[in-house]
Amino acid sequence: MTTRTSNVMVDVQGVHKSFGALEVLRGVDLRVHAGEVTVVLGPSGSGKSTLLRTINHLEKVDSGWISVDGELIGYRRSGDKLHELKEKGVLKQRTNIGFVFQDFNLFPHLTVLENLVEAPVSALRRPRKEAEDTARRLLDRVGLGDRADTYPRRLSGGQQQRVAIARALALEPKVLLFDEPTSALDPELVGEVLDVIKDLADSGTTMIVVTHEIGFAREIADNVVFMDGGTVVEQGPPEAVLDAPEHDRTRAFLSKVL
Repeated sequence: MTTRTSNVMVDVQGVHKSFGALEVLRGVDLRVHAGEVTVVLGPSGSGKSTLLRTINHLEKVDSGWISVDGELIGYRRSGDKLHELKEKGVLKQRTNIGFVFQDFNLFPHLTVLENLVEAPVSALRRPRKEAEDTARRLLDRVGLGDRADTYPRRLSGGQQQRVAIARALALEPKVLLFDEPTSALDPELVGEVLDVIKDLADSGTTMIVVTHEIGFAREIADNVVFMDGGTVVEQGPPEAVLDAPEHDRTRAFLSKVL
């Protein structure tokens, strides 16, 4: 496990988000330091996925703010006012925030290699040869170096998710967000994806992982966050939150999943 630095990589302050009358996030505060793995737990509907989607501005916050490596996400500050960035500015910011979805989101008409090369070439204007060399290294890293010319439909779910992780890494993001990366997988395929995420944790990649895999959280997390009802109920090192939770809601949740 890497030692975290004092550098705050992700800073979420007072974030509220509603969909119509439904308030999904109710004043969420969260700080993730560079090199730290934060695992977010909680029941369905607690706001975990919405929180991730606000961090890369897939969902706009209603109030509060979020920064990544000191840069406001989705907005620029002018005096005391925040002005929303245009889509081009948001897309540029997203290159620093890798997002791995639970349902892979690979382009079905592109080969595995082309899936990894697309964003570095189009968004970062990298030379294609350089992007392909990086993509092949990343595919080797996730154990799929021999599948570069394969189309996603010919891969298992676990292999598709490993490609999705490699694709997120191809942009060299400052932080990686995982939204229940194993929930769409057959049980026997979960391990191969978790092994890749463990390798990233060991290498010092800053990550926020939403998952129901409690044993996995205990193994890789520097910080465990328990959410319920759109708020952060409890957070701390895994040995505190998972083994000696202070709040009744945390204890009730863990008693059902452990």
